[in-house]
Amino acid sequence: MKKALLTLVAVLCAICCADAQQRTKTTSVLEIYDVTTGTRTVLKEFPNLLIEAPNWTMDGKWLIFNSRGRLYRISPTNPGEPELINTDFAGNCNNDHVLSFDGKSIAISHGTKEDRRSRIYTLPIEGGTPRLITPLAPSYLHGWSPDGKMLAYCAFRDNNKIQDIYVIPAEGGEEIRLTTAEGLDDGPEYSPDGKYIWFNSVRTGLMQVWRMKADGSEQTQMTFDENSNAWFPHVSPDGKQVVYLIYHKGDLEPHQHVSNKNVELRLMSAEGGDYKTVVKLFGGQGTINVNSWSPDSKRFAFVSYRLEE
Repeated sequence: MKKALLTLVAVLCAICCADAQQRTKTTSVLEIYDVTTGTRTVLKEFPNLLIEAPNWTMDGKWLIFNSRGRLYRISPTNPGEPELINTDFAGNCNNDHVLSFDGKSIAISHGTKEDRRSRIYTLPIEGGTPRLITPLAPSYLHGWSPDGKMLAYCAFRDNNKIQDIYVIPAEGGEEIRLTTAEGLDDGPEYSPDGKYIWFNSVRTGLMQVWRMKADGSEQTQMTFDENSNAWFPHVSPDGKQVVYLIYHKGDLEPHQHVSNKNVELRLMSAEGGDYKTVVKLFGGQGTINVNSWSPDSKRFAFVSYRLEE
């Protein structure tokens, strides 16, 4: 019963925080960090508008983000006004959107109008009519395998008591459960070679970064920070580095990932080991929920926020 209540609280907190941030006058700041020079550059500010979760397209020409339930794209080299991506009936997209490795498709998590619960769909990268992949809900997308065959996501099943990690064929079919640990598992994302799925898990007390084989075997803890909760590991396209977000211990419960907190972005080797804090910012939910590495592995995009009076 206690675990069920914690899961319900986590979901309600995420919903309430998202709603609160939508109501607050928030300036979203789309930024780029260059890992080769260590510089942080503001690409564009969005006064009184919440944007989240930039993806860098495989050709390097666009950053895709969500705002107010829709998807938009903007040039990282000549940022003008964002362009709306046609998602047809899917007008309740959240910050779980992922691009296929061939650059031709995008998968989204959309809250259906019937029950407002997140389900996963795919559509062409240029826009179009989404195709339902996960009839079961809620399902929150995070990864697409390099061969294009599988989608990875986290989902509440078993009467919504536990959130675990699942995979499903990208064309639809039967889902496969990969984790069964106590507590919350989230953020599953394939490594560029397809051998591993990176994720974060609260199974050891604090939220930490983990890695497992693509079939769910050899689940291995990769971060061991006793003073922070680690979320959303993203592997660079060259497979060498991982960027992830941390919340400071005590700022929230380990299973929560909320907005409007002082957080950090850290880099570590894909082999594990020591980390380096590269960005300190005000953000959290929406900052770097999805993989936002540039194709050359030299930069990544993220969103920071500023609350206005």
